[in-house]
Amino acid sequence: MVKSDVASCDLSEKRECTTTEKTVLLQDVGPRDGLQNESVVLSPPERVQLIGALEDAGVQRIQIGSFVNPRLVPQMAETDSVWRSLRKRGSTRYSVLVLNRRGLEQALSIGLPHVEIYVSASETHSKRNSGVTVARAIEDAIGMIEFALAAGATVTAGVMCAFGCFFEGEVPVERVGEIVEELNQPLPTEIGLADTTGMARPEAIRALIDRLSPVIIGPDRLTIHLHDTRGLGLANLEAALQLGVRRFDTSVGGLGGCPFIPGAAGNIATEATVEFLHARGFSTGIDPEAVKAAKRFLELHLGRRFEPASTRNVP
Repeated sequence: MVKSDVASCDLSEKRECTTTEKTVLLQDVGPRDGLQNESVVLSPPERVQLIGALEDAGVQRIQIGSFVNPRLVPQMAETDSVWRSLRKRGSTRYSVLVLNRRGLEQALSIGLPHVEIYVSASETHSKRNSGVTVARAIEDAIGMIEFALAAGATVTAGVMCAFGCFFEGEVPVERVGEIVEELNQPLPTEIGLADTTGMARPEAIRALIDRLSPVIIGPDRLTIHLHDTRGLGLANLEAALQLGVRRFDTSVGGLGGCPFIPGAAGNIATEATVEFLHARGFSTGIDPEAVKAAKRFLELHLGRRFEPASTRNVP
């Protein structure tokens, strides 16, 4: 179980305080993870409009994009323009994903307050996703975390493929634990666990959280990124909730997936997750109907409708 004896109010210029037992913080990663697999490339103004719609719905943590090679992921081109065009709201924590030092320096140079630095637990995925071995990725990530913290940014340090790899199969819990221990040495603001391929099961969620409980002190230092490849996204979320986790990544409309993993389905849907949590007495501060309006905006601009698996599991 995640220990909660250490309070934390240090995210996003200390705007967020310790998560209470019945409060869950959701980060919508739709503007990044949700769009990076789409064939239709939204313009920066359209992405700004999407982010604004999510803020209007009450989402206080939004991943606005990533600093990656635009030739490989054209959907994320001009993330700097998106950031500069946003009407910065004091209640929102804006973040970006960075995979290397160059991307980190780009993010910090334009004043982004929170960066997410992930490494993969899978050698094959690491080489396909970032072009380096896991050992090199960890070494680079530690230096990046230290650099970002010294620059005054807050940091999520995380592990991709934490619950399994499409190419290599099951990833040992102990291996993920060792990576988290290394990433935790510079004391990032929070630790993230990503079910990048959607292979997690509730028992795997419980096993990994139990392994990490001596390392991650407090529910405010752990966030979990769930995909819904097998339709188990909300079951996995519930398993984590039972162990005290109160921070999760979701995506409007359940969009998402990894361009470097064949068949990786989308994230758990923000609107479905909010309804799931509210039905169980949790508070999110998010209006699910307003999120559905943002979903309709996306359907219009992407030219198709989408119905994530999670929406069929909401009571």
